[in-house]
Amino acid sequence: MGVLDLFRLDGKVAVVTGASSGLGVAFAAALAEAGADVVLAARRVDKLGDTARLVEAAGRRALAVQTDVASPEDCRGMADAAMAEFGRIDVLVNNAGVGTAVPALKETPEQFRSVIDINLNGSYWAAQACAHHMQPGSSIVNVSSVLALTTGGLPQAAYSASKAAIMGLTRDLAQQWGSRRGIRVNAVAPGFFVSEMTDGYAPGYLDAMQHRMLLGRMGAAEELAATVVWLASAAGGYTTGQTVVVDGGVTIT
Repeated sequence: MGVLDLFRLDGKVAVVTGASSGLGVAFAAALAEAGADVVLAARRVDKLGDTARLVEAAGRRALAVQTDVASPEDCRGMADAAMAEFGRIDVLVNNAGVGTAVPALKETPEQFRSVIDINLNGSYWAAQACAHHMQPGSSIVNVSSVLALTTGGLPQAAYSASKAAIMGLTRDLAQQWGSRRGIRVNAVAPGFFVSEMTDGYAPGYLDAMQHRMLLGRMGAAEELAATVVWLASAAGGYTTGQTVVVDGGVTIT
């Protein structure tokens, strides 16, 4: 087998949460291009059509499943739907997440908990639901953030806490499921990539952050998706429990 063959996902089934927009779309498209059929999960199931067409354009099958990852029942339903349609789950990309910027002295319990429920708890429930069906050699890729490692100058306590916790969750699930179940668990920590989340920043914010982007630009979604494919595939077969930072240099400034 050649080196590039290790990145192939032919015959595999990948689940991508938060697949209705932004980076989730890029992840789903890249996994399909690598050969996987893709289960597309999102709360806004009506917006999964465009993602499904990208998967199908790559010659793969797509299944859209309405899923609120904050609900353990929804996550179990997502995994059950994948098994009913495809009979296997080989890859989970825990992409669903929300970002907020609320001053800590003004943030309500409901606001804080809602971020933790989706970003952290949702990643756990989805991983738990899918791992029940995964065979040895399967892979889970969680999505953390550089804000787990540094600050961005905004009041983002809930978001930063949730993304830092995902790094801990990744390590623990890797050690629990590596030897017992043969499941690898890793995370990516993206910096500034063009997405719905960055579209919501106040005017001038990204310009002010340019000095921390040592490569002189924001990241392209395809660059992060390529890292996800590596971690999902046999090319990353000896990598587990790690958080891979993909940030153009932000965390070293």
